[in-house]
Amino acid sequence: MKLYYSPGACSLSPHIALKESGLAFEAIAAPTKTHKLPDGSDYYAINPLGYVPLLVLDDGRQLREGPAIVQYIADQVPEKKLAPANGTFERYKLQEWLNFIGTELHKGFSPLFNPAMPQEGKAVAKARLISRLQWLDGELGKSPYLLGDSFSVADGYLFTVTNWCKHVGVDVSALTHLAAFSERVGARPAVQEALRAEGLVK
Repeated sequence: MKLYYSPGACSLSPHIALKESGLAFEAIAAPTKTHKLPDGSDYYAINPLGYVPLLVLDDGRQLREGPAIVQYIADQVPEKKLAPANGTFERYKLQEWLNFIGTELHKGFSPLFNPAMPQEGKAVAKARLISRLQWLDGELGKSPYLLGDSFSVADGYLFTVTNWCKHVGVDVSALTHLAAFSERVGARPAVQEALRAEGLVK
């Protein structure tokens, strides 16, 4: 398998999932600013949408969306329990969290990274994002991870997007449960491996 990623982008989530899974894969940098691959070729030739992550299977099939990719990875190693079994209520809870993170948080950050967005628009986006994070903080006070006592691929996704707060001026210093969650997930060996691989920690 090949994972195309950009350091610190949402592709860190499947990068974490792959490290947690123990599966063999090749990580290939596809920076979102240049779209140039390490060999000098154009990333758009592989993924016309131009964004990351992109998972390319050994037979050439592709998956482009992070929440789908992390579930695929988890299902390759069911013994690792990175996702509840398909068809269970718990699996739908995982999908609920992946959708919430993707639509309410991940996309909520988009205006804050957009240099063309007026400050008034950024202020509205930031207020909405903070309200979602405040609710999330309450949920994180109930258990160590999103699905209870054990880590899942949804936790890797949440860790990835909430790390963006410090880059766009979203103050979450009062959200103590979120801070504890980020520290807990960030300390996992597989997460540290993914962060080091992307040059995000030494």
